[in-house]
Amino acid sequence: MDPALAVELEALSRQKAMIEATERGSSAVQQFYRDASVLVTGGSGFLGKQLVEKLFSAVLLTGGSGFLGKQLVEKLFRACDVDKVYLLLRPKKGMCIQKRVDEMLQDPVYDMVRKKKPNFAEKIVPIEGDVSEIRLGLSDQDWATITNQVDVIFHMAATTRFDEALRISTMINVRGTREAVLLGKACQKLKSFVYVSTTYANATDRFVEKEVVEKFYESPVQPEIMIGMAETFDKERFEAIANDLIKGYPNTYTFAKAIAEEVVRSRAGDMPVSIVRPAVVISSYREPMPGWADTSCAYGASGLILGPATGLIHATYAGDNERYSLVPVDYVNNAILAAGWHTGIKRDSDIQIYAVSSARNLFHWRPVSTKIREIGHVLPTPLAVWYMFIVNTANKPLFLLLTWLLHYIPGYILDGACMLLGRPPIQFSSRFIKLYNRVYRASMALSYFTTHSWVFKDDNTDRLYHSLSADDKLIFNFDTTDINIMEYVTLWCVGLRRYLMKDGIKHTEYARRKQFWLHKLHCAAAALYIYVLYKLLSTVLYVAMWVCGWV
Repeated sequence: MDPALAVELEALSRQKAMIEATERGSSAVQQFYRDASVLVTGGSGFLGKQLVEKLFSAVLLTGGSGFLGKQLVEKLFRACDVDKVYLLLRPKKGMCIQKRVDEMLQDPVYDMVRKKKPNFAEKIVPIEGDVSEIRLGLSDQDWATITNQVDVIFHMAATTRFDEALRISTMINVRGTREAVLLGKACQKLKSFVYVSTTYANATDRFVEKEVVEKFYESPVQPEIMIGMAETFDKERFEAIANDLIKGYPNTYTFAKAIAEEVVRSRAGDMPVSIVRPAVVISSYREPMPGWADTSCAYGASGLILGPATGLIHATYAGDNERYSLVPVDYVNNAILAAGWHTGIKRDSDIQIYAVSSARNLFHWRPVSTKIREIGHVLPTPLAVWYMFIVNTANKPLFLLLTWLLHYIPGYILDGACMLLGRPPIQFSSRFIKLYNRVYRASMALSYFTTHSWVFKDDNTDRLYHSLSADDKLIFNFDTTDINIMEYVTLWCVGLRRYLMKDGIKHTEYARRKQFWLHKLHCAAAALYIYVLYKLLSTVLYVAMWVCGWV
């Protein structure tokens, strides 16, 4: 058996107790969602896909095709046997909403529920809408359907791009949240409304190395003022003041999320509502398959593994001594479902905030990066194009130097060689430089988070977990203290091979031999590279000295 496949099967064998508890169907959380109508915005995303798969009753998902949404959808079906799921989607890239659903359901996240319930897709009803529009872009008929039928709303839809234009981020993340809250207040049978925010909404400069607690913080701008500016200012004027507006925040995403939390606080009224703040969401730990991820993960934290694993990326910008709060997608969804249940059964109007972080089990970058290097040689992908190695630094000038030495200069050489050989065609002759430009931009966008640490307190989340029954703790586990980090990093790497590189997690022995020979080739090429750079620099220095009359 392939050693990478053996790792996956070993992890799968640990699901037995959870599967048995799920099949009993007697847990309080399961009973709460059974035969309920649920709206999920962001349900086609990474988190939402798995959530719906596990829950499935009568659910409305808006924005459900993303990373979080996909996993949420998956869990709705698998664990809670819902009756119907409404997916709020907008037509995209020439595809109608039904085609988007069909494409979404091809994701491997649904393989397990497809085996158990082959006709589950018949219970998914797409609803055309757009979270950036007033009333979420819903028609009068669809608005009436939702407000008459929906019991639970999970508002997950958001633009998560760090470099998103402030106007777009405001329309989607702030105004979209306002419209979702207004929809929730119009629902006649609403039992629970859960808004999915982020722990980093308050990870500002003033909290670096300090605690961020589960409470509302002062909004940087009042929501209606922010929405009003986005609606009335022209694009150029609005973007001209963007940097001043978000001062103290690393990007438009965290800024808009902070304001969106104020929308929930100020607009909810007596609606039963809670807020879940996940930290950095990464591949699944257990459900439905260990290591599951989708393509949206390639440009986030998973890119720190994916790039080096292929042999294309060798310089990373992160602090060796930094501590990171990374949370598997299935743990985040379990917390969301538990929060929805608890919000629905409690009788007070206080808005509970739940931080889903690894505050009590942090990922320390040095041992994690060491483990990634080890896996790169023990369980490498046969698709690697070069020897797998990583040089990590938190020093910006040094990272820029390494980027040129390890990425850009080799990229120009490779692009030049491709052009001379006529492969690929001339129009694609800068593909390596385009790749490295994208990697550099992503590294800069993530650098604020990879070179700073925060402590995201999770006392409310801990109390929520301990309020669950024994079965619910098995089915909806979000206790991050039970994560074996080194085991998880291994599953993360293997999962990226299966779901993003799509190498079938096979031919690992061949990949090891390939890495052995690539290492020898790398050493020879590195020696030649250093020699050529030395000669070029020596020549340039001599010419400069000659021009200055020093020789």
